[in-house]
Amino acid sequence: MSSYGLSVGIVGLPNVGKSTLFNALLKKQQALAANYPFATIEPNVGVVPVPDERLETLARITAGEILKHPKSASYDIAAQVQDDKEKNQDDKSKWPPIKPATVEFLDIAGLVKGASEGAGLGNKFLSHIREVSIIAHVVRAFSDPSASSGQAPIIREGSIDPKSDYDTIETELILADLESISKRKSQKANPQLNPDRIGVKSQNELIEKLEKALNQGQPVRNLKFTEEEQEVVDQMFLLSAKPEIIVLNVSEEDYTEEKINSISKRYGEMLFSVTASEAKQSHEIASSYSPRNDIVVICAKIEAELSELSKEEQKQYLADLGLKESGLERLIKKAYETLGLISFLTAGEKEVRAWTIKKGSTAPSAAGVIHTDFIKNFIKAEVVSFNDFISNNGWKSSREKGKARMEGKDYIMKDGDVVEFKIGK
Repeated sequence: MSSYGLSVGIVGLPNVGKSTLFNALLKKQQALAANYPFATIEPNVGVVPVPDERLETLARITAGEILKHPKSASYDIAAQVQDDKEKNQDDKSKWPPIKPATVEFLDIAGLVKGASEGAGLGNKFLSHIREVSIIAHVVRAFSDPSASSGQAPIIREGSIDPKSDYDTIETELILADLESISKRKSQKANPQLNPDRIGVKSQNELIEKLEKALNQGQPVRNLKFTEEEQEVVDQMFLLSAKPEIIVLNVSEEDYTEEKINSISKRYGEMLFSVTASEAKQSHEIASSYSPRNDIVVICAKIEAELSELSKEEQKQYLADLGLKESGLERLIKKAYETLGLISFLTAGEKEVRAWTIKKGSTAPSAAGVIHTDFIKNFIKAEVVSFNDFISNNGWKSSREKGKARMEGKDYIMKDGDVVEFKIGK
């Protein structure tokens, strides 16, 4: 589990490549990836490291600082570094352990039309979605005869129809939410929905607003709410309110930088195009209707192949395709971006580590990610930017040159801050 508790639910119709993608994420075959509906009955869970190139650089610099200024006997290597400190600094066995931030991925069983009414694995599928922070909705954008055979009739035979596939799952989420709203309407104002933040009348108006939008096919995530309304909506645990990333699974021949950009644009327009009437309805519900920029193009088969290669071989493979990073790396970064997450860093002889927090978090909140007691016992934080830490070769020089600074309880953390927290007893 990540320090923030980030979890991504991989969803999609059967045979769109969900389990292939999940297997690549875990770098081993942990999911049953047989090509038939309901192959994955329980959600497979895996914890995946967040790619962060800063950590190795940070570990190298920290190792060099420890070599020059050893603080404890745990690094009893002074004798062997006298002649060649640089060589030992580059020796990864001398580095502090690296602990990246992590993301929890759940491979959730395939969905069929009618799931909101219990068809297929409907109710189980929907309950699993409630547990995740964000949905990664895998949509098939490749041709594969086995995915449209009699064994898997859910996929439209002889054609690729990502919009239909996408709408099928989106509709089931909306229908499930309508059922939840209907049950809530039949009750009086629920005292569990934070009555201090919103009154009974406003709560009823909010429920009417949600019902109207859902009946018009609008997921809750598209709507605009006041801060008070948002708190109440969050307590309803509506499925279509979950943030979402669209993962377009393309064929090997389409997996190049040039094609990825054009495919993302083309399918984005296709998936989220609306009629004039729908646009008018959307405008009545929300003050603005922002274009979608949450599409990630991947080729699950290539990602699976990459997962079997060494780091250097992966770089060469991607370079041959004209790509700078893998689809999995783009997916994780997009999840961070969509959820508004950043990482701060800690560096010492025991470990070099990345921690996940929400953008806008204060220093005490960040300290609380390390240990909850640190929030109430927070005194101050010594902070230096990642670039300053590296250019000054660690804490000692950063302090001497005035690049490290003391921050108090109101300090807003920035991505890449290298921090030492001062905690009282």
